[in-house]
Amino acid sequence: MENKSPELKEKEQKSNPGAMFQQIGLNMLMIGILVLLGLLVWQRFFSSQNANAFSTNQTNSTNTEFSENEPESQLDNNPLAVDLDPLATPISSSFGGIFRQTNLDTIFPSRPRVDVITYTVEAGDTLFSIADIYSLKPETILWGNFDVLEDNPHLLKPDQALNILPVNGIYYQWKENDRLSSVASEFQADPNDIINFTGNFFDLTQIDDDGVSIDPGTWVIIPDGKRAIKDWGPPTISRENPASAAYYGEGHCGTITGGAVGVGTFLWPTTERFISGYHFSSVHPAIDIGGAEGNPIYAVDAGVVVYSGWSDYGYGYLIVLDHGTGWQSAYAHLSAIAVTCGQSVYQGGYIGALGTTGNSSGPHLHFELSINGAKVNPMNYLQ
Repeated sequence: MENKSPELKEKEQKSNPGAMFQQIGLNMLMIGILVLLGLLVWQRFFSSQNANAFSTNQTNSTNTEFSENEPESQLDNNPLAVDLDPLATPISSSFGGIFRQTNLDTIFPSRPRVDVITYTVEAGDTLFSIADIYSLKPETILWGNFDVLEDNPHLLKPDQALNILPVNGIYYQWKENDRLSSVASEFQADPNDIINFTGNFFDLTQIDDDGVSIDPGTWVIIPDGKRAIKDWGPPTISRENPASAAYYGEGHCGTITGGAVGVGTFLWPTTERFISGYHFSSVHPAIDIGGAEGNPIYAVDAGVVVYSGWSDYGYGYLIVLDHGTGWQSAYAHLSAIAVTCGQSVYQGGYIGALGTTGNSSGPHLHFELSINGAKVNPMNYLQ
C-alpha cells in the first residue's frame, strides 16, 4: 500500500475541494453526537441526584426548624418567627394556587305560580287533558269555571276561555254577608289557608273578627277546597214511578206495569269497543264509547224502557232501561231511537243508533250503569 506524505495529501485535498468539505462535515457530526451523549449522561445521573439532594435538604431543614424537640423559647425569642395555623384546604394546583372552575350558567330560583291564568280550549281537548297540562285535578277545572261548564265536561268547546287555578281547589266569588268561617266550612277548607294564600292578595292589615275584610264580588282562591259536582246525567227512574223524570225532558214515561227482568250480566252495548274522550270518574260517571254515527246500540240486559226521547240536560236523544233487579242502564247522544216507553227489551236487542245529539263533540255513546241509584264503572261489569 502506498504511503503518501502529508504534503502530498494536502496538495490532493486542495485539488479536490468536495472531499475536503465532506471530511469537515463528518468531523462536525461526530462532535455533535459526543456532546449530545454527554448531556444525556449529565441529566440522567448528576441532575436528578442534585434535585433529590436539594429536596432532602429542604425537608430536613424544615423538620429541624420546627422539630417538637426544639425548645419553645427559641421560637419565642425569634422576632421573625410567625405562628401560622395549617391551611384548612390543601392547595392542589400545578400553578401553586387554588383552581376555580368557571360556571357560565345562571340559575334562577323556581317559584310556584300563585295567580289565575286563562287557557283557550282547542279542538281535541278534554277536561282531563287540560288538567294534565297544569298538574291539576279535573274537578279543579270544573270548580274554576262553573259559569262556563256548569260542572258538565260535555260543555267543553273550542275557543272557550277557561280559568286555570294555580293550585287544586275552588274559585269562589265573594258575596254580600259572606263570612270567612262559613265559606271555609262550605268548601271543607282551612280558613288560614285562604287568608295566607299569596294569590288572594289580601291586605293582612285589614283584619276583622272573622279574618280579613273581603269586598263582595272579589274572586277568591280556596286552596284544597271541594264540593259535590252536579250530575247532569239521567236520574234513577223506577218502573213504578217513571214520571219522576218529567223535569228531565220530553222522553219521560207514564205508568208502566210488569215487563221483562234482566239476568244481572251485561253485554257490550255497541259494535265498537274503544273509549272515546272520557272514562269513568267522579266528574264523569259514565264511559264514552266511540264509533260512527248510525252504529247499532244494543240493550246490555233485558228490561223495560222507562225513558225514551229528548233530554233537556245536554244528552240529546236518550234511552233509560230498568232491568228489574236494582240495575239501570242509560244510552245518550243517540241519532235514532227504536223503542218506546213501557216496552220490554231483551239482552242484545236493538234499541237505537249511535249519534252526536245534545252537548257532544263527535259521534259516541255516553253509557251509564247504576245499581240501586249508585252509578258504577261500566268497565267492571260489561262483557
